[in-house]
Amino acid sequence: MADPSSYRPRTGEIPTEPGVYRFRDPHGRVIYVGKAKSLRQRLTSYFANPLTLLPKTYAMVHAASSVEWTVVGSELEALQLEYTWIKEYAPRYNLAFRDDKTYPYLAVTMGEKFPRVQVLRGERRKGTRYFGPYTAGAIRETMDTLLRVFPVRSCSAGVFRRAEQSGRPCLLGYIDKCSAPCVGRVSEEEHRSLAEDFCSFMGGEARRFIAQLEKRMAAAVAELDYEQAARLRDDIIAMRKVFERNAVVLAEETDADVFAVEEDELEAAVQVFHVRGGRIRGQRGWVVEKVEDTTPAELVGHLLTQVYGEQSETDGRLPREVLVPVLPDDADGLAAWLSSLRGAKVALRVPQRGDKAALMGTVHENAVQALRLHKSRRAGDITTRSLALQELQEALELPEPPLRIECFDISHVQGTNVVGSMVVVEDGIAKKAEYRRFSITGDAARDDTSAMRDVLTRRFRGYLAERELPVEERERSGRFAYPPNLVVVDGGQPQVSAAVKALADLGLGDEIRVVGLAKRLEEVWPPEGDFPVILPRASQGLYLLQRIRDEAHRFAIAFHRHKRGKSMTASVLDEVPGLGPARKKALLAHFGSVKRLKAAGPAELAEVSGVGPALAAAVHARFHGVPEGAAAGTGADSAGAGDLTGEPATVPGVSDTMPAVNYSTGEILDS
Repeated sequence: MADPSSYRPRTGEIPTEPGVYRFRDPHGRVIYVGKAKSLRQRLTSYFANPLTLLPKTYAMVHAASSVEWTVVGSELEALQLEYTWIKEYAPRYNLAFRDDKTYPYLAVTMGEKFPRVQVLRGERRKGTRYFGPYTAGAIRETMDTLLRVFPVRSCSAGVFRRAEQSGRPCLLGYIDKCSAPCVGRVSEEEHRSLAEDFCSFMGGEARRFIAQLEKRMAAAVAELDYEQAARLRDDIIAMRKVFERNAVVLAEETDADVFAVEEDELEAAVQVFHVRGGRIRGQRGWVVEKVEDTTPAELVGHLLTQVYGEQSETDGRLPREVLVPVLPDDADGLAAWLSSLRGAKVALRVPQRGDKAALMGTVHENAVQALRLHKSRRAGDITTRSLALQELQEALELPEPPLRIECFDISHVQGTNVVGSMVVVEDGIAKKAEYRRFSITGDAARDDTSAMRDVLTRRFRGYLAERELPVEERERSGRFAYPPNLVVVDGGQPQVSAAVKALADLGLGDEIRVVGLAKRLEEVWPPEGDFPVILPRASQGLYLLQRIRDEAHRFAIAFHRHKRGKSMTASVLDEVPGLGPARKKALLAHFGSVKRLKAAGPAELAEVSGVGPALAAAVHARFHGVPEGAAAGTGADSAGAGDLTGEPATVPGVSDTMPAVNYSTGEILDS
């Protein structure tokens, strides 16, 4: 890896104008392209103290060996040049949007002498009009239906040439689903007119064609040409079938692309609905690996640049509106660029209310589902899991792959109701039955490191006790019988030191490896040394550690909220005169939760067995005499180290609002 100081340009040499810059590796390959309003301000940020850099920035500047820049006249020019270079060099440290699946498009090859209707995937071709994307079944049905109304050629070049040479059309020509230009049934101009009508219909002018056919059908009926009228009737039915397949969601004059994004630390899923004439004409999705750390505004800017940069005025059909979840930093420049591509004004905005905001919510839900599906496919793959374990073995210098990993986390609110969690992963798959939760009290609850030490001590003290049992009893017990290959704690050096001390006190210091995962920069902290292990952002090993840490964090917070709610309820009800343990239990059992109990009126409280009108009024008054935050149990959750009680993983009353997700399969776990 190169030392950034070896190629750092002098600050005075860097211009302050807007421009585009490129980082190159020792082999001369471009590994990152960026743009800036001020080149000097942006480039100097890459050569700051290495310890303050984000992981992706740290990796990029150490992989590079030189940096160069080009000054441009405006931010719009910088945007265009950045896109051009990204397409030319495909730098590995830039965001690269990839389809989460390959969508089929209905394409019309208007650049050919006799245009052809076909289904295409993948790269767009010059001179071809695209409509969609569609699902595979819907696009075949749409194409088959419309060919009876617009009998445009759909055969391959080879079939077309053979028909020309033989003078006989293919089967579609005989069944009137092709106008057979190959044998001269229609002229080149007539066939092109059919193709243009096909494109106009797919472009949103369906009502015009339906109205024309209805007039022709009426005329045929008036002339008693019932056979022609029947054919036109069937054509109208076919057109309406295609036209009505997409529901009207917005006003008919609305042409818009609606984008939504769902992201986590490593990846982002993007969905877009294409609305034309007020109807959803297509849907498309991408999944991007966040090899660079970006804000939502920056992510949207990159997205629009790449999506519309691939389109031209002829095949892109840019809409009048582009609706996004958040405006990019250079919204005005992007809007001007999009307008130049379309040849007319393009409005770039965030919908705030009404039907467009509601549609944005639907698109976002699709993005959430797409990211969940992508993660389940990625994490569920055995090859991927094996690679993740291998990467962890090499990065952490373990003697063998960490087939069993245990992660610990702590949750509390300002030192109260301190709890901890333990989650278990074997062979990259969560073992929910072996999750454990811990309540921490006394001196162990004074801070996160003390709590972490207490949790690890209790967990491995149980392991030492069960290790002395016969094998059959140890397997039946199943609580702490098996030691992990790797212990992960949520935090940095303080939490790691506390965990190591706990293991050393039990005589297990040399048997079990401990690391910490600090959330701010996703650093892996080993017990030894003053510097963390930096795993690549796209590393499968880092991905696995993050999912384990997030699951431990979720489970700790769930238990903390449950415990906090019980303690707050008890503290309030204890102050009600005449309300004993039996009646408190009856109230909680009747209403099922603190929230419902607090919301109940005196009459509803009096319905509980043993609670009379006077006592019900006292309970109601006590709840509503307490500040809202205290009664409801609000407060900020914090998670640092972890505490375990050794209790099984089920937390009553929590699973309905905090579902556990198996990060290896993407399935919702039963809580």
